[in-house]
Amino acid sequence: MMRVAIIGAGYVGLTTGVALAHLDHTVVCVDKDPDKIEALRNGRCPIYEPGLQQLMLEDAARLSFTSDTASSVANADLIMIAVGTPAKQDGEANTCYVEAAAREVALGLRAEGSYVVVIKSTVPIGTNRRVALVIERTLKERNVHANVVLASNPEFLREGMALKDTFYPERIVVGAEDASAVEAVRRLYRPILEQTFNPPSFLPRPEGYSLPPLITTDPTSAEMIKYASNAFLAVKISFANEIAGLCDKVGADVTEVTRGMGLDSRIGPQFLAAGLGWGGSCLPKDTAALIAVASQYNYSLPIVAAAREVNARQRLLIVEKLQSVLRVLRGRMIGVLGLAFKPNTDDVRESPAIELVKLLVDRGAHVCVHDPAAIAKAQEALCGVEVEYAKDPYEVAENADAVVLATEWEAYRSLRLPELARRMRSRYLVDARNMYRRDEVEAAGLIYMGVGR
Repeated sequence: MMRVAIIGAGYVGLTTGVALAHLDHTVVCVDKDPDKIEALRNGRCPIYEPGLQQLMLEDAARLSFTSDTASSVANADLIMIAVGTPAKQDGEANTCYVEAAAREVALGLRAEGSYVVVIKSTVPIGTNRRVALVIERTLKERNVHANVVLASNPEFLREGMALKDTFYPERIVVGAEDASAVEAVRRLYRPILEQTFNPPSFLPRPEGYSLPPLITTDPTSAEMIKYASNAFLAVKISFANEIAGLCDKVGADVTEVTRGMGLDSRIGPQFLAAGLGWGGSCLPKDTAALIAVASQYNYSLPIVAAAREVNARQRLLIVEKLQSVLRVLRGRMIGVLGLAFKPNTDDVRESPAIELVKLLVDRGAHVCVHDPAAIAKAQEALCGVEVEYAKDPYEVAENADAVVLATEWEAYRSLRLPELARRMRSRYLVDARNMYRRDEVEAAGLIYMGVGR
């Protein structure tokens, strides 16, 4: 087994570190946030991700947390950089934290030591070479010689399903110029590639799961695979939303249309759900970054740009649906169910629900919101916005003119719809995720409004 140091204990770094500890590697996670480190040392997971805290506690013997990069990397076999890459004003991913992490790593490397540095962060094309240069210069400044090889290993984790995606991936991608770096990453993930590990009690191996391939390529191609994958997923969702708009005009049901499309093996059913649009920490940032990189080469990506335009329009379409029945939104009471950008996470970054709430408040509506897990982070994101926070989902319906389902949490699927209707003043239910059946909503005494239905 390997000694692994992970720089950055955010969503990707922490999930990866906990999973690697479960595979019997010895893992130390490094982060600059002292409050986060204290919480982790006390067994408290700072993010909401199903199963993560439980597994963190179960494998605590092989998992440690610190703010000291130098001591963590000195004796590591493999060092993984998993820090954030926030967007610049032009949309390009900012690699300042990646480069700072690379420099701190180089300051901790031992003379004559051999190390593998793996870039896990989502980074612009060419960052692998840039990190190699930063490490080389820092070692030269120290007058220290160490053997360092680099690999790019992009992550493909879905929030809310991150542990499943880690233990049972569809593929693992590694980009490196040095064969020893590829072999080190292969060794790191061997229990996953061969499925020889004992699955967590709460996450059994899926029936019929096939061994995942290890895709080996050059660093630039590995970096591009990540961006191209997320851009394609964004395009697919936006295409479904574009078709939904036409379905509304002609009287078709987009859920039936996409079901028929998804049965075609060339298309597939995933990421064809029409609704409020995509958000989160990946698709918005990565599509913007890809467009920014293309512009540096005087190249345009009109399909990706159009996907972003369609996505932004979806929030406005929901507001227009409300205006079509309520006429004037000023002074109206609107309830919103769900604030996280997707279910099973407390992440509200680029959340369509948060954007919708802001649009409604800007139009003078009084908005009451609820979410099973994301209230605390939503309050930060909505700081300064006049919003009422409900303790339970039924409270958002109290005297409401309309209720909008903005995030398709499973808990909302089992709501007592007649109780929702009883509390409302006007009984409009806007199903912005097409989660409900029209007949069950109307049977409860509500007026159903979906997307493309």
